[in-house]
Amino acid sequence: MHGAITDVPGIRVGHWTNRDAATGCTVVLCEDGAVAGVDVRGSAPGTRETDLLRPMNLVTKVHTIVLSGGSAFGLDAAGGVMRYLEERGTGYETSGGRVPIVPAAILFDLAIGDTSVRPGMTEGYQACLSAGDREVAEGCVGAGTGATVGKALGIGQATKGGLGTASTKGTGGIVVAALVVVNAFGDVIEPGAGRVLAGPRRADGSGFASTTELLAHGDGWQVGFPSSTTIGVIATNARLDKEQINKVAQMAQDGIARSINPCHTMYDGDALFALSLGRETADVNVVGVLAAVVVSDAIVRAVKLADSLVGIPAISDIA
Repeated sequence: MHGAITDVPGIRVGHWTNRDAATGCTVVLCEDGAVAGVDVRGSAPGTRETDLLRPMNLVTKVHTIVLSGGSAFGLDAAGGVMRYLEERGTGYETSGGRVPIVPAAILFDLAIGDTSVRPGMTEGYQACLSAGDREVAEGCVGAGTGATVGKALGIGQATKGGLGTASTKGTGGIVVAALVVVNAFGDVIEPGAGRVLAGPRRADGSGFASTTELLAHGDGWQVGFPSSTTIGVIATNARLDKEQINKVAQMAQDGIARSINPCHTMYDGDALFALSLGRETADVNVVGVLAAVVVSDAIVRAVKLADSLVGIPAISDIA
């Protein structure tokens, strides 16, 4: 176990990162196919192929999930992933050849770094070439490169977000894991303790303001463009059908609610994909509960492992 989404057999993860421009993309490859679902709770999502994942629709398996910076421009990265998969004969069989199924979600990172640089087809392809099935780089890498959190006082007082991953093993050999990119409007909270780990930085350097209190009392918070989101992928070796894996994606959103306050706002595009690989028998309730745990753990890791970038300080650098 690497404590990563790659602990689920059949999953590989790759990043393309541009730290100078503060953007990047991440691919979660499942080239043999995975039964997939999705749950979108935020009101400002940027996604691709999510309708296909609904239980009543035809295609049951996907071949890669793409998470990308670059706002809506970043959806182009999925085209490079499709080229990579097509070259390897991977995809849904049609009369005209195999068509790779590549859902995607993006985050808005255009407020920092070089806004003219966005992940596209070339970058998505490069992320696939870098993919591996062991340890996964975390923090300011891939889609998490330009992520920020706690933006109620504006980007100038935000804190660095990032990408995190976590896994857990249940009875009967069940593995549930998550990879999450944290670019939230709200605060990242330490589960259980309720302590703010990352949020809007007070101008006097005295720690973090509470986003909830700022909104509740109107204390100078900024109504801004919907430039935030938490996006991620849950994977399991449990054998679940399309309806069940959509339920897992729904239950996994509890992990966001435990670790980000507020979440699912009009400024966030929160979306979680879920993948079922393998043949282990499991209760969907157990998988869903464990999914929420690893999502919460991955969110905390994302901010703890982030480093300061393009003028946005990380919590590791804040005294």
